[in-house]
Amino acid sequence: MALTDEQPAAPGPDVTPHGHGLRLDRWDPDAEEQVEAWLRARTDPDFRRWNTPLTVVSDLAGARAALAGLRKQAAEGTCAPFRITDAESGTTLGHIGINMIDRTFRTARVGYWVLPEARGRRVATRALALATDRAFAELQLHRLELGHALGHDASCRIARTCGFAYEGTLRGAMFEAGRQDAFRDVHLHARLATDPSPDLDRVPARD
Repeated sequence: MALTDEQPAAPGPDVTPHGHGLRLDRWDPDAEEQVEAWLRARTDPDFRRWNTPLTVVSDLAGARAALAGLRKQAAEGTCAPFRITDAESGTTLGHIGINMIDRTFRTARVGYWVLPEARGRRVATRALALATDRAFAELQLHRLELGHALGHDASCRIARTCGFAYEGTLRGAMFEAGRQDAFRDVHLHARLATDPSPDLDRVPARD
């Protein structure tokens, strides 16, 4: 039957990763609230304790440039960055990215952070589960790696909860906090597309 003005086309399927009370949306460098959220996260002391980005973001202009860079990398297919949002309110809760995508070996690295006010609510765990499903089902990856600084026990628990097996310690594999002339060890976790999916109903109350 032909469509008329009174019979609009049905919307297509929702391809935005969602579930567990979250949605993984795209970052928009033109949305001021999102730029401000990125800046708050990147200047948060806890973030800086465990991460040392190559480019330090210290103002809104830097945050906007970082988001524009993410959008460019996503268009090139080298990463899949997502803004973690509350499924009902759309509030920004954090970030998760499938990074360093290698199409030949079908591998990538996953990284994430959560805003201070969203911590302790299993946001990182739920977002990691969604992003992992996306990496295997949509991006057709075989292996997804997760690395965190030695001593970051919360990230270690999140990785294990989401089925990322601990594979060993990488010596001097990331920068020390706030430095690019000294290094620290990294715990390496990984999950394969053939590994079983975890039961998030058994996730503890906090990340």
